[in-house]
Amino acid sequence: MSLADRARAVSPEAWLRLSVAVALLTIVLKMLAWWLTGSVGLLADAMESFVNLASAGFALAMVRVARQPADAEHPYGHHKAEYFSSAFEGLAIILAAVAILWTAGRRFLDPQPVQQVGAGLALSVLSSVLIGLLAWAMFQSAAHHRSMALEGDARHLVTDVWTSAGVVVGVGLVALTGWLWLDPAVAVAVALNILREGAELVWRSSQGLMDKRVERSVLAEIEKVLQSFEHPTIRFDHVTTRRSGHRRFVDLHMHMPAHTTLRRAAALRTSVEQALMSAVPGLRATIQLLPNDVEAHFEDQEDLI
Repeated sequence: MSLADRARAVSPEAWLRLSVAVALLTIVLKMLAWWLTGSVGLLADAMESFVNLASAGFALAMVRVARQPADAEHPYGHHKAEYFSSAFEGLAIILAAVAILWTAGRRFLDPQPVQQVGAGLALSVLSSVLIGLLAWAMFQSAAHHRSMALEGDARHLVTDVWTSAGVVVGVGLVALTGWLWLDPAVAVAVALNILREGAELVWRSSQGLMDKRVERSVLAEIEKVLQSFEHPTIRFDHVTTRRSGHRRFVDLHMHMPAHTTLRRAAALRTSVEQALMSAVPGLRATIQLLPNDVEAHFEDQEDLI
Protein backbone atom coordinates (compact mmCIF):
# COMPACT_ATOMS: atom_id res chain seq x y z
CA MET A 1 0.00 0.00 0.00
CA SER A 2 1.41 3.39 -1.01
CA LEU A 3 1.73 6.33 1.38
CA ALA A 4 -1.16 8.09 -0.40
CA ASP A 5 -3.38 5.03 0.06
CA ARG A 6 -2.45 4.86 3.73
CA ALA A 7 -3.34 8.54 4.13
CA ARG A 8 -6.72 8.02 2.46
CA ALA A 9 -7.49 5.12 4.76
CA VAL A 10 -7.23 7.32 7.86
CA SER A 11 -10.48 9.03 8.90
CA PRO A 12 -10.85 12.84 8.79
CA GLU A 13 -11.40 12.86 12.55
CA ALA A 14 -8.08 11.11 13.18
CA TRP A 15 -6.21 13.54 10.92
CA LEU A 16 -7.76 16.52 12.68
CA ARG A 17 -6.71 15.14 16.07
CA LEU A 18 -3.19 14.87 14.70
CA SER A 19 -3.49 18.41 13.34
CA VAL A 20 -4.23 19.67 16.86
CA ALA A 21 -1.15 17.90 18.19
CA VAL A 22 1.07 19.24 15.39
CA ALA A 23 -0.29 22.76 15.96
CA LEU A 24 0.74 22.59 19.62
CA LEU A 25 4.23 21.39 18.68
CA THR A 26 4.73 24.07 16.02
CA ILE A 27 3.57 26.79 18.41
CA VAL A 28 6.39 25.80 20.74
CA LEU A 29 8.97 25.67 17.90
CA LYS A 30 7.94 28.96 16.29
CA MET A 31 7.60 30.90 19.53
CA LEU A 32 11.09 29.72 20.45
CA ALA A 33 12.33 30.84 17.02
CA TRP A 34 10.82 34.30 17.57
CA TRP A 35 12.26 34.51 21.10
CA LEU A 36 15.73 33.70 19.80
CA THR A 37 15.71 36.12 16.85
CA GLY A 38 13.31 38.92 17.78
CA SER A 39 12.04 38.84 14.18
CA VAL A 40 8.55 40.23 13.60
CA GLY A 41 8.32 37.94 10.59
CA LEU A 42 8.83 34.88 12.78
CA LEU A 43 6.38 36.33 15.31
CA ALA A 44 3.78 36.59 12.52
CA ASP A 45 4.50 32.97 11.61
CA ALA A 46 4.04 31.90 15.23
CA MET A 47 0.76 33.80 15.49
CA GLU A 48 -0.64 31.83 12.58
CA SER A 49 0.14 28.60 14.43
CA PHE A 50 -2.26 29.69 17.18
CA VAL A 51 -4.88 30.08 14.44
CA ASN A 52 -3.99 26.56 13.25
CA LEU A 53 -4.71 25.21 16.72
CA ALA A 54 -8.08 26.96 17.05
CA SER A 55 -9.10 26.03 13.50
CA ALA A 56 -8.15 22.36 13.86
CA GLY A 57 -10.07 22.12 17.14
CA PHE A 58 -13.17 23.70 15.61
CA ALA A 59 -12.91 21.51 12.50
CA LEU A 60 -12.69 18.41 14.69
CA ALA A 61 -15.86 19.43 16.53
CA MET A 62 -17.73 20.07 13.26
CA VAL A 63 -16.66 16.75 11.73
CA ARG A 64 -18.11 14.99 14.76
CA VAL A 65 -21.36 16.93 14.35
CA ALA A 66 -21.48 16.12 10.62
CA ARG A 67 -21.17 12.39 11.38
CA GLN A 68 -24.33 12.37 13.48
CA PRO A 69 -27.18 10.46 11.82
CA ALA A 70 -30.35 12.12 10.57
CA ASP A 71 -33.02 12.76 13.18
CA ALA A 72 -36.51 14.25 13.40
CA GLU A 73 -35.18 17.81 13.43
CA HIS A 74 -32.53 17.20 10.75
CA PRO A 75 -34.03 14.65 8.33
CA TYR A 76 -31.27 15.25 5.77
CA GLY A 77 -28.49 14.77 8.29
CA HIS A 78 -25.86 17.17 9.67
CA HIS A 79 -23.41 17.14 6.76
CA LYS A 80 -23.38 20.92 6.27
CA ALA A 81 -21.69 21.38 9.64
CA GLU A 82 -18.38 20.96 7.79
CA TYR A 83 -19.01 24.18 5.88
CA PHE A 84 -19.14 26.09 9.17
CA SER A 85 -15.71 24.69 9.95
CA SER A 86 -14.30 25.85 6.62
CA ALA A 87 -15.84 29.30 7.06
CA PHE A 88 -14.34 29.55 10.54
CA GLU A 89 -10.95 28.60 9.09
CA GLY A 90 -11.24 31.41 6.56
CA LEU A 91 -12.27 34.02 9.13
CA ALA A 92 -9.48 32.92 11.47
CA ILE A 93 -6.96 33.30 8.65
CA ILE A 94 -8.26 36.80 7.88
CA LEU A 95 -7.98 37.85 11.54
CA ALA A 96 -4.44 36.47 11.68
CA ALA A 97 -3.55 38.49 8.58
CA VAL A 98 -4.89 41.68 10.14
CA ALA A 99 -2.90 41.05 13.32
CA ILE A 100 0.27 40.43 11.30
CA LEU A 101 -0.24 43.66 9.32
CA TRP A 102 -0.64 45.62 12.55
CA THR A 103 2.50 44.10 14.08
CA ALA A 104 4.51 44.69 10.88
CA GLY A 105 3.36 48.31 10.75
CA ARG A 106 4.75 48.93 14.22
CA ARG A 107 8.07 47.34 13.27
CA PHE A 108 8.34 49.63 10.22
CA LEU A 109 8.20 52.57 12.62
CA ASP A 110 10.71 51.00 15.00
CA PRO A 111 13.12 48.66 13.12
CA GLN A 112 14.91 46.08 15.25
CA PRO A 113 17.92 43.87 14.40
CA VAL A 114 17.46 40.09 14.32
CA GLN A 115 19.66 37.79 16.40
CA GLN A 116 20.64 34.09 16.42
CA VAL A 117 19.24 33.77 12.90
CA GLY A 118 20.60 30.27 12.26
CA ALA A 119 18.91 28.61 15.22
CA GLY A 120 15.66 30.49 14.70
CA LEU A 121 15.41 29.60 11.02
CA ALA A 122 16.25 25.96 11.72
CA LEU A 123 13.32 25.73 14.12
CA SER A 124 11.03 27.40 11.58
CA VAL A 125 12.10 25.03 8.80
CA LEU A 126 11.56 22.00 11.04
CA SER A 127 8.03 23.08 11.89
CA SER A 128 7.31 23.75 8.19
CA VAL A 129 8.41 20.24 7.21
CA LEU A 130 6.07 18.73 9.81
CA ILE A 131 3.16 20.91 8.67
CA GLY A 132 3.83 20.25 4.99
CA LEU A 133 3.79 16.46 5.45
CA LEU A 134 0.60 16.67 7.47
CA ALA A 135 -1.11 18.90 4.87
CA TRP A 136 -0.21 16.49 2.04
CA ALA A 137 -1.69 13.54 3.90
CA MET A 138 -4.81 15.50 4.83
CA PHE A 139 -5.42 16.48 1.20
CA GLN A 140 -5.32 12.79 0.24
CA SER A 141 -7.84 11.90 2.91
CA ALA A 142 -10.05 14.94 2.20
CA ALA A 143 -10.37 13.98 -1.47
CA HIS A 144 -11.18 10.37 -0.57
CA HIS A 145 -13.76 11.21 2.12
CA ARG A 146 -15.00 14.41 0.40
CA SER A 147 -14.53 16.28 3.68
CA MET A 148 -14.77 20.08 3.38
CA ALA A 149 -13.58 20.51 6.97
CA LEU A 150 -10.46 18.43 6.37
CA GLU A 151 -9.74 20.17 3.07
CA GLY A 152 -10.14 23.56 4.73
CA ASP A 153 -7.69 22.67 7.47
CA ALA A 154 -5.24 21.26 4.91
CA ARG A 155 -5.43 24.46 2.85
CA HIS A 156 -4.77 26.46 5.98
CA LEU A 157 -1.71 24.35 6.73
CA VAL A 158 -0.39 24.88 3.20
CA THR A 159 -0.80 28.60 3.75
CA ASP A 160 1.24 28.23 6.92
CA VAL A 161 4.02 26.48 4.98
CA TRP A 162 4.17 29.32 2.44
CA THR A 163 4.13 31.79 5.31
CA SER A 164 7.11 30.09 6.92
CA ALA A 165 8.98 29.88 3.62
CA GLY A 166 8.55 33.60 3.01
CA VAL A 167 9.61 34.42 6.55
CA VAL A 168 12.73 32.24 6.32
CA VAL A 169 13.80 33.96 3.10
CA GLY A 170 13.06 37.40 4.53
CA VAL A 171 14.87 36.89 7.81
CA GLY A 172 17.81 35.33 5.97
CA LEU A 173 18.05 38.40 3.71
CA VAL A 174 17.90 40.71 6.72
CA ALA A 175 20.85 38.87 8.26
CA LEU A 176 22.83 39.01 4.99
CA THR A 177 22.11 42.60 3.97
CA GLY A 178 21.41 44.38 7.23
CA TRP A 179 18.25 45.90 5.69
CA LEU A 180 15.98 45.90 8.73
CA TRP A 181 12.94 47.02 6.75
CA LEU A 182 12.90 43.64 4.97
CA ASP A 183 11.67 41.89 8.12
CA PRO A 184 8.33 43.76 8.38
CA ALA A 185 8.07 43.87 4.57
CA VAL A 186 8.11 40.07 4.44
CA ALA A 187 5.51 39.97 7.21
CA VAL A 188 3.23 42.25 5.15
CA ALA A 189 3.65 40.08 2.05
CA VAL A 190 2.82 36.97 4.06
CA ALA A 191 -0.25 38.66 5.56
CA LEU A 192 -1.60 39.63 2.14
CA ASN A 193 -1.13 36.09 0.86
CA ILE A 194 -2.99 34.44 3.74
CA LEU A 195 -5.67 37.15 3.53
CA ARG A 196 -6.39 35.96 -0.02
CA GLU A 197 -6.51 32.34 1.12
CA GLY A 198 -8.91 33.18 3.95
CA ALA A 199 -11.27 35.05 1.63
CA GLU A 200 -11.31 32.09 -0.77
CA LEU A 201 -12.21 29.66 2.02
CA VAL A 202 -15.07 31.87 3.22
CA TRP A 203 -16.40 32.14 -0.34
CA ARG A 204 -16.29 28.37 -0.93
CA SER A 205 -18.08 27.75 2.36
CA SER A 206 -20.84 30.20 1.47
CA GLN A 207 -21.36 28.42 -1.84
CA GLY A 208 -21.72 25.10 -0.06
CA LEU A 209 -24.30 26.48 2.36
CA MET A 210 -26.34 27.75 -0.59
CA ASP A 211 -26.83 24.25 -2.03
CA LYS A 212 -24.49 24.63 -4.97
CA ARG A 213 -24.85 22.00 -7.67
CA VAL A 214 -22.46 19.05 -7.75
CA GLU A 215 -19.09 19.26 -9.48
CA ARG A 216 -19.00 18.92 -13.27
CA SER A 217 -17.19 15.58 -13.01
CA VAL A 218 -19.93 14.21 -10.75
CA LEU A 219 -22.65 15.56 -13.05
CA ALA A 220 -20.94 13.85 -15.99
CA GLU A 221 -21.07 10.52 -14.12
CA ILE A 222 -24.76 11.02 -13.39
CA GLU A 223 -25.52 11.78 -17.03
CA LYS A 224 -23.51 8.75 -18.14
CA VAL A 225 -25.57 6.44 -15.93
CA LEU A 226 -28.86 7.91 -17.10
CA GLN A 227 -27.86 7.54 -20.74
CA SER A 228 -27.19 3.84 -20.17
CA PHE A 229 -30.83 3.38 -19.12
CA GLU A 230 -32.41 5.55 -21.80
CA HIS A 231 -34.73 3.79 -24.25
CA PRO A 232 -37.25 4.92 -26.87
CA THR A 233 -39.91 4.46 -24.18
CA ILE A 234 -37.86 5.64 -21.19
CA ARG A 235 -36.47 9.12 -20.66
CA PHE A 236 -35.23 11.35 -17.82
CA ASP A 237 -35.66 15.07 -17.23
CA HIS A 238 -35.69 17.76 -14.53
CA VAL A 239 -32.33 16.57 -13.18
CA THR A 240 -31.45 18.72 -10.16
CA THR A 241 -28.37 18.28 -7.98
CA ARG A 242 -26.92 19.77 -4.81
CA ARG A 243 -24.07 19.30 -2.36
CA SER A 244 -24.28 18.99 1.41
CA GLY A 245 -20.90 18.42 3.03
CA HIS A 246 -19.52 15.12 1.73
CA ARG A 247 -22.98 14.09 0.51
CA ARG A 248 -24.31 14.60 -3.02
CA PHE A 249 -28.01 14.61 -3.93
CA VAL A 250 -29.80 14.25 -7.25
CA ASP A 251 -33.54 14.54 -7.94
CA LEU A 252 -35.06 13.70 -11.32
CA HIS A 253 -38.14 12.51 -13.20
CA MET A 254 -38.24 9.16 -14.97
CA HIS A 255 -40.85 8.85 -17.72
CA MET A 256 -42.18 5.42 -18.75
CA PRO A 257 -45.14 4.09 -20.74
CA ALA A 258 -48.40 4.50 -18.83
CA HIS A 259 -49.25 0.79 -19.19
CA THR A 260 -46.07 -0.32 -17.33
CA THR A 261 -46.96 -2.22 -14.18
CA LEU A 262 -46.11 -0.61 -10.86
CA ARG A 263 -43.88 -3.57 -9.98
CA ARG A 264 -41.89 -3.23 -13.22
CA ALA A 265 -41.59 0.57 -12.89
CA ALA A 266 -40.46 0.36 -9.27
CA ALA A 267 -37.89 -2.32 -10.07
CA LEU A 268 -36.42 -0.27 -12.91
CA ARG A 269 -36.31 2.86 -10.76
CA THR A 270 -34.45 0.92 -8.07
CA SER A 271 -31.93 -0.23 -10.67
CA VAL A 272 -31.32 3.36 -11.78
CA GLU A 273 -30.93 4.58 -8.20
CA GLN A 274 -28.46 1.83 -7.34
CA ALA A 275 -26.46 2.49 -10.51
CA LEU A 276 -26.26 6.19 -9.70
CA MET A 277 -25.15 5.61 -6.12
CA SER A 278 -22.57 3.05 -7.24
CA ALA A 279 -21.13 5.46 -9.82
CA VAL A 280 -20.96 8.37 -7.34
CA PRO A 281 -20.08 7.29 -3.76
CA GLY A 282 -22.04 9.25 -1.18
CA LEU A 283 -24.78 10.15 -3.68
CA ARG A 284 -28.44 10.02 -2.66
CA ALA A 285 -30.84 9.68 -5.61
CA THR A 286 -34.57 10.46 -5.58
CA ILE A 287 -36.54 9.54 -8.70
CA GLN A 288 -40.17 10.40 -9.38
CA LEU A 289 -41.99 8.11 -11.82
CA LEU A 290 -44.23 9.70 -14.46
CA PRO A 291 -46.08 8.42 -17.55
CA ASN A 292 -44.62 9.48 -20.89
CA ASP A 293 -47.63 11.68 -21.64
CA VAL A 294 -47.38 13.64 -18.39
CA GLU A 295 -45.00 16.60 -18.02
CA ALA A 296 -44.08 18.20 -14.72
CA HIS A 297 -43.21 21.89 -14.77
CA PHE A 298 -41.20 24.06 -12.39
CA GLU A 299 -42.19 27.66 -11.84
CA ASP A 300 -38.54 28.67 -11.52
CA GLN A 301 -36.50 27.46 -14.48
CA GLU A 302 -33.29 28.47 -12.67
CA ASP A 303 -33.74 25.40 -10.46
CA LEU A 304 -32.93 23.21 -13.42
CA ILE A 305 -29.45 22.21 -14.55
